[in-house]
Amino acid sequence: ILVLSDRISPCLSNILKETHLNVLFSKFQTVVNGSLFYTYSVCSVDATEQDNWLRTTFIQRRPGTARVSVELSFVVRDCNTFDGASVACKETFNLFISEADADVGTNFRKGQFRKVATIAPDEVTHGRVLKVNTETRTVGPLSRKGFYLAFQDMGACVAILSVRVYYKTCPSTVQSLAAFPETVADALREVEGACVENAISQATPRIYCTAEGEWVVPVGQCQCLAGYETTGESCQACKPGYFKPSVSSELCQVCPDNTKPSSAGATKCECEEGFFHAPSDPPTSPCSAPPSAPRDLTSTTLSAEGRLQLSWSPPLVTGGRRDLTYSVLCEHCDGPSCIACGEKIRFEPGSADLQETTVIVNDLDSHLNYTFTVEAHSGVSQFGTEPSTATITTSLDYTDPPKVTLIHLDDRSPTSLSLSWTLSRRPPARINHRYELMYRRKRDVTTYTVLILEKSSVQINDLTPDTTYIFRVQALSPEGNPGSYSVEHEFHTSPIAESQIQNNSTMVMGAVIGHYSVIKLCIQLVFSLTSWSLFSSLDQLKPLKTYIDPHMYEDPNIAIQKFVTEIDPSAISKHKVIGVGEFGEVFRGVMKIPGRGEVAVAIKTLKLGYSEKQRQDFLSEASIMGQFSHPNIIRLEGVVTKFKHAMIVTEYMENGALDTYLKDRDGEIPSYQLLGMLHGIAAGMKYLSDMNYVHRDLAARNVLVNSNFECKVSDFGLSRVLEDDAEGTYTTRGGKIPIRWTAPEAIAYRKFTSASDVWSFGIVMWEVMAFGERPYWDMSNHEVMKAINEAFRLPAPMDCPSAIYQLMLQCWQNDRSKRPRFSDIVNILDKLLKSPESLKAIADFDPRVSIRLPSTSGCDGTMFRSVPEWLESIKMSQYNESFARAGITTMEQVLALRHEDIRNIGVRLPGHMKRIAYSILGLKDETSSLSVFAV
Repeated sequence: ILVLSDRISPCLSNILKETHLNVLFSKFQTVVNGSLFYTYSVCSVDATEQDNWLRTTFIQRRPGTARVSVELSFVVRDCNTFDGASVACKETFNLFISEADADVGTNFRKGQFRKVATIAPDEVTHGRVLKVNTETRTVGPLSRKGFYLAFQDMGACVAILSVRVYYKTCPSTVQSLAAFPETVADALREVEGACVENAISQATPRIYCTAEGEWVVPVGQCQCLAGYETTGESCQACKPGYFKPSVSSELCQVCPDNTKPSSAGATKCECEEGFFHAPSDPPTSPCSAPPSAPRDLTSTTLSAEGRLQLSWSPPLVTGGRRDLTYSVLCEHCDGPSCIACGEKIRFEPGSADLQETTVIVNDLDSHLNYTFTVEAHSGVSQFGTEPSTATITTSLDYTDPPKVTLIHLDDRSPTSLSLSWTLSRRPPARINHRYELMYRRKRDVTTYTVLILEKSSVQINDLTPDTTYIFRVQALSPEGNPGSYSVEHEFHTSPIAESQIQNNSTMVMGAVIGHYSVIKLCIQLVFSLTSWSLFSSLDQLKPLKTYIDPHMYEDPNIAIQKFVTEIDPSAISKHKVIGVGEFGEVFRGVMKIPGRGEVAVAIKTLKLGYSEKQRQDFLSEASIMGQFSHPNIIRLEGVVTKFKHAMIVTEYMENGALDTYLKDRDGEIPSYQLLGMLHGIAAGMKYLSDMNYVHRDLAARNVLVNSNFECKVSDFGLSRVLEDDAEGTYTTRGGKIPIRWTAPEAIAYRKFTSASDVWSFGIVMWEVMAFGERPYWDMSNHEVMKAINEAFRLPAPMDCPSAIYQLMLQCWQNDRSKRPRFSDIVNILDKLLKSPESLKAIADFDPRVSIRLPSTSGCDGTMFRSVPEWLESIKMSQYNESFARAGITTMEQVLALRHEDIRNIGVRLPGHMKRIAYSILGLKDETSSLSVFAV
């Protein structure tokens, strides 16, 4: 008899039913361990071939349930407790199942059942205390509408206390804003869910239901819609005054500044009147207003041709934005009408999207009224009703005169040529330009004539028949400032007819014999003055004063009086020593100039105890500088010679020498600005070349930089003599100058020309693009000369535009006749400045060639023995403590450093990082050949 325990669920209380086979299961009420049970039991152990069955009633299967669990509670008597006659006693029984689509009643067929398991107890009962066993078996898979369970006894003494048939489910749940239904847990199953109200997901949310009825591994996530936030496992609308702009898991946020209060469920907060959101602004940013107009707009005329600088202050009201930019519009006005300046006007760095409050305007014409409008922009300017602009009208009272573009031959004869020329632009009617005409015979490179003309045409007489002459013309301002020379033009005088020669031969011979002394005097004048003659009237041809070597004067004081302004020492105040020159200290000071007030000046002094020869040498530089007037040549203010302490006073250059200036800003100056500096130096050298002056010592150390970052050539005229020593250096009275800036023909043959200055300019270009790096690094002068003679040329500096490096190589042509002239260099640099995109192509760079620094080995050629010794060799000793703090104490550790390691040590300046990184690269190359460190 099998009785269901009260602990079995009510739906299963009557599932067991007696089935008569061999021996009946008996039904008893029994106390088991203190509890009252109804049991079905059988105990036929003394008979053989027992086959006793007990079947349940029909159990309906829930749809979707493929497996059920059967939990049995039972007691089995130990066979050893019976006498020896019970030879058929067993301690197990069997569990069977039969599926059906309908209840078959009491009809029982063993063949329809299949065995599920043999049930064996964990403990058997020996005495009066019953040992209750519980076993669970899983039955399945099931596919029909219901099933029967049956228990088979084959000779055991067994009592079944309870049978519990059940299945497990994963309960309905909400996780991550996704709802999942109750699911039968018969195996690991993937279940799809749905987002709760006001939530969505990019993909259908899923989760897995295990066979144990547990939810695991959710996949996908639902997020609240815009205007809703997560509250527990639901999405609630944002409260008034809050908003949420997009589908996300974020909470609603308080409306930002300058917005109107929002309603419930808001996705954005509307801006207050007069405030706006830029299209690129995130919804969480405050609303902002357009900026007010720029303030304090001023214009300053610069010294270079047709240039001025516009400056202004930021708007008083920025509208709470940081994306402030400016644009500049140029118009030139004639009366009430104005037209745009067009592409002829060039802005540096540009005319739109400016972030700085200054801009330089180039290529302006003189005596035209220009109106410049500066507008402030921000991300919300497009929503403003009025533009935020400031306007200024200005004109250039004078810019450099126009350039002569073409020389025409109007007429010719055997002894004369009639010429006229055209200009690049038409000068205003009230401006009277004069012109400088320079001409010479084509085959005579030492003698030329310079004329000053009032008109743009001339007839030149007294020329040699059947001879080619070379002409070039430049316009002069009313003040006498020169413009750019035209290109050279060649014109040929007509030959003399044979009859003309015979008729005039007697006259010519008489003139030669009778006036020999006059001809001799004329020849002397030509060779002494070489390039200019003197007329008394403005209507006649006038001379141009070109460079004259002051050493040609027997008395140097005459040269001083002729070329230099004498300054009253009471007008000069010395403030601070800024250096020591060859002859004495150099001071920064001020000088009072009528009409200009106090201006900053540099004052070179002559030290006490000087000789007269030293005094003359000291003042000879002033005699040279006094002949020059160009914005890219250091300007001489004057000299003091009539008092005990002689002084040379020049304009003050705030940023000092170019090489030092670049070293201090290594990697900080863009290529375009470096190109502008080179353009200024080239313009100054073109002027000197046009004056027939050869500098001989052009180097970055002899170029000075003012507060406007304009470069000016300096250091003129101290005599230089090439010594025949092993180092091959030029010697001045103050010391030796390295030859690494000097052209090879100047070293070998003492051939100093403008072409040798062009070679030096190429080296200066390399210095500028390498930020003051020493040319040829640690190579000796002897190695430099040998390398140049073997066609070695400096490699391109890092990040050097290819166009600039190609110009360097042209300057370093071994044949000086193939080098460009300074006029060509100025034109090339000008074109590069007008086409910034041409600077994007970068020349190939090999750091293993460029790092010939004193960083690859010690002075004796061995590897460095300590980190401080190495840092000192590359002039980076300021990082000794930084390397020590980082634990970098051996050269092996130095070799292992990477670029990011150098930054982490504390090296921040790009130039310093570059120097250290390149030095390490050189060390690695040398280490690979040495294999071991010196010890």
